[in-house]
Amino acid sequence: MHSTQTRLRHGALTAGAAVLALLAVGCSEVSAGPQTGGCRDDGGWSKRQQATWLRSAVAFHGTADTAGASHEKASVVIRPPRTGDVRVLCRPLAVQVGFWTLTAATTGPETSFVMRYRLSADGSRTRTVVFPAGLPTGQDGTCTRVLVAAYVGSPLAGDELLRATGDLATAGDKDVRFGTERIGAHRLLPPRDPAQCDADRSTPSPSPTGSTGWDIYHP
Repeated sequence: MHSTQTRLRHGALTAGAAVLALLAVGCSEVSAGPQTGGCRDDGGWSKRQQATWLRSAVAFHGTADTAGASHEKASVVIRPPRTGDVRVLCRPLAVQVGFWTLTAATTGPETSFVMRYRLSADGSRTRTVVFPAGLPTGQDGTCTRVLVAAYVGSPLAGDELLRATGDLATAGDKDVRFGTERIGAHRLLPPRDPAQCDADRSTPSPSPTGSTGWDIYHP
């Protein structure tokens, strides 16, 4: 009889300990902060917050700052962030990588759309977008430069596109302005023909670069 009561008491204590352990786990999961455990909750992020995450994940490879450099092997790489909260996002972000050409004109740089890639990114793996082949380089006698940008959400609307670059011959990344906060990162490539860009400062009406209108989607 005594041994039976002992076993019952021991069983009750064991069950109670298990319940307390489960409760403790539940409480710890509920109180877990944004920096601990699981995926990173981005469900309530604003477009600015999404762009900030993307900015930390984007790298441009093979885009030398030297004028006249070839960018045939250039690419845009979206990799897992290396600083801060590096957990995978709970909800993958829609990311667009767009390419444009800027051609010198008397009224300011003329922008032409070239290509756009769409992909999803959550920081779980590295995604690479190579530069499209046959980008215009100004070999037709015009001052032409290539602009690439990575941004979140849907394709840019008209009022979100590039606003100003200043003097196209000398403009840098800091001179590029978009009408939206969705841009994660951008790069204005140096001219392939610097002499042509210098000459176009006094050219009355160089011919604009035509748009190919390509639109490529990546899952």
